[in-house]
Amino acid sequence: MTSTNPEGAANPGNRLQAEFFKEYTSPEAISKYTRATAGYGISYLLDHDYKEVYLDALDLLPDQAKKRGLRILEFGCGGGMNLLHLMSVLNRQGIRVEQAIGTDFSPVLIEAAQRDAKNFLGEEQRQRVQFHQAKNENLLADLSAALKKERSHLQGSFDFIVGVNTIRYCHDAGSELDCVRDIFDLLAAGGVCVVIDMNNRFPLFRSDLKNRLRRIKEEECYVASLDEYAEPFIESGFTVERKEHFCWVPHSSGKLLCSITRLMSPLLNVVASRAMRALVVARKPS
Repeated sequence: MTSTNPEGAANPGNRLQAEFFKEYTSPEAISKYTRATAGYGISYLLDHDYKEVYLDALDLLPDQAKKRGLRILEFGCGGGMNLLHLMSVLNRQGIRVEQAIGTDFSPVLIEAAQRDAKNFLGEEQRQRVQFHQAKNENLLADLSAALKKERSHLQGSFDFIVGVNTIRYCHDAGSELDCVRDIFDLLAAGGVCVVIDMNNRFPLFRSDLKNRLRRIKEEECYVASLDEYAEPFIESGFTVERKEHFCWVPHSSGKLLCSITRLMSPLLNVVASRAMRALVVARKPS
């Protein structure tokens, strides 16, 4: 679900990027980031917390977008489970999707997403969804090449763009503004982008805890603050409609941990203010 440039693997100065590329193109990535084998936690979130965020954000769109049929893009889509689930949710809500495209830098995960689309969507929905290889920091150019369309034809062609657990890799590489500027160009006037990612105020990430116990520490991805996630959207001309810490349920949680964190969330929100994720909802001016 990252956007790290695979060419960086050959550069000794990009060891961390090389590790991302190795992780997200491995066979293990398929089981972790695809619908059939993902953990209980992410399945719960897709049908509850994330679903609510998406539906609230869609209310910000111009009425004509919904009447025409939504054009959706997910960048850093991994194995496609978020986009495929969103299409199912919108279908149940009676909201028509004209086109849905998922992009990821990993060819392994794009192939898995294409397979899952055949397995989990009906014939009509399958005709409206595509998955293509593209890097977040070169989103417009890579998508233009993949679709064989001029960049000018893609500008303003999407109503709703989402990115989950992916834009932090742009912050790590210092390319977050490139990514967000492309999102701005791809969105139609009044279009909305939703970004959900880990934030640096949460101190108990499992990978961090494991790293503290290692004698030789592993280099880790930079995790941005909530303000840092919002800043490139503000700088690019978006209106930020929501900016908050939210959600205590880990993607990797089993049923028990998911239930505990879900039930404790109202209390944790009052006493802690260190929820696991950062949420930014930004709208392109009409």
